[in-house]
Amino acid sequence: KRILAMDQAEPPPPPQSSSTPRTSVSSTSSSSIPAPTTTTPPLSLLEPVSSTKKKNRTRVFRVFRNVFRSFPIITPACRLPSLPGGRLPDSNSRIIAGSRITGTLFGYRKGRVSLSIQENPRNLPTVVVELALQTNVLQKEMNLGMVRIALECEKRDKKEKINLLEEPLWTMYCNGKKNGYGVKRESTEEDLNVMEILKPVSMGAGVLPGKSDVEGPDGEMTYMRAHFERVVKSKDAETLYMLSPDANDGPELSIFFVRI
Repeated sequence: KRILAMDQAEPPPPPQSSSTPRTSVSSTSSSSIPAPTTTTPPLSLLEPVSSTKKKNRTRVFRVFRNVFRSFPIITPACRLPSLPGGRLPDSNSRIIAGSRITGTLFGYRKGRVSLSIQENPRNLPTVVVELALQTNVLQKEMNLGMVRIALECEKRDKKEKINLLEEPLWTMYCNGKKNGYGVKRESTEEDLNVMEILKPVSMGAGVLPGKSDVEGPDGEMTYMRAHFERVVKSKDAETLYMLSPDANDGPELSIFFVRI
């Protein structure tokens, strides 16, 4: 009797819960929804003309050099004509004015300023230098008046031939005060996106939307773009003079590249 009572007292097996199909349905529905994707527009900036010309000149120079080496050595019998005054001009005092270029200073308000040099707003940057100066400090200096930025580096051995703007490290001075070091770097994806957004801008200053994880003005990126006149004094000295839209005003910003 006790065994029968125990058998009768056992509860029936629990019914199947409806949570299992609900879970499977919810997983199926969630998997059918595509994940949001953020696509950035493709870059339309062109390759600088100087880089393509440099490649072509290198090829032509190599061919000409090989042909020239096959010729016999001939000693000229005439002398070079002298200029009025009886002497040739000193090569160190020669100033070569280059074409007008586009320069952009940009950076986050509490971050370091970067200088991008382009042949024009439609081309990729030829040089990007990260300066040892915060963006808000540069804005204050610009509001006070003329700004002079000097980037200096040591001379290399004569055997090491490198263009002045290709130097990797610079000692930076702003209005005569040493600020630190400027570093030449490759263009990052963020740099190229900024140049792409500013492609229609030839001259001006403003604010771009910046980091989404930083709120307030600290997450905004400020920029200043202008035309610069590039003056090459020698292979160890170049200067960028910012051109003002008003022809009566002088340049408010000058950037010197010097090898000493």
